[in-house]
Amino acid sequence: MVRRAMSEGVIEGDGYAVGHIDEMGERYGFRKIRRSLGVTAFGVNAIALPPGYETGRHYHDEQEELYFCHRGRIEIEFGDGTTHALEPGGAARVDPATVRKLRNVGDEDAVYVIVGAKDGYVGRDGRLPEGETSRFGSGEPPEDAAAGDEA
Repeated sequence: MVRRAMSEGVIEGDGYAVGHIDEMGERYGFRKIRRSLGVTAFGVNAIALPPGYETGRHYHDEQEELYFCHRGRIEIEFGDGTTHALEPGGAARVDPATVRKLRNVGDEDAVYVIVGAKDGYVGRDGRLPEGETSRFGSGEPPEDAAAGDEA
């Protein structure tokens, strides 16, 4: 049976939690993904902004951040005055000390996800469970998967 997180809230199992960001907060502002799903290795939240809303400027002491536009259209402005548009699927990495602010430049609500952490990448530590022969399951890998397998 496939369970739908949106209709059931956060679902917890043995070693996992599944939920929907629209169920993790009010209409606007922070959606506490880290707290809702019990994430401990990095910070992760979503923020929902109404059309035309602009956040304040901020930076961090140590935490690098990744911004991912989930819904709507946002602009991210950096301390040097440059501005970049992010539409659904768009992402931006920001060093801790870089000043940034965001604004919803669309006509609908915007939702973006922020992932933050310090001290970096742990390397490729993925493993196949016993008996598995491919991380692509029973099918062939997607056409570009083998060529772009550097992450």
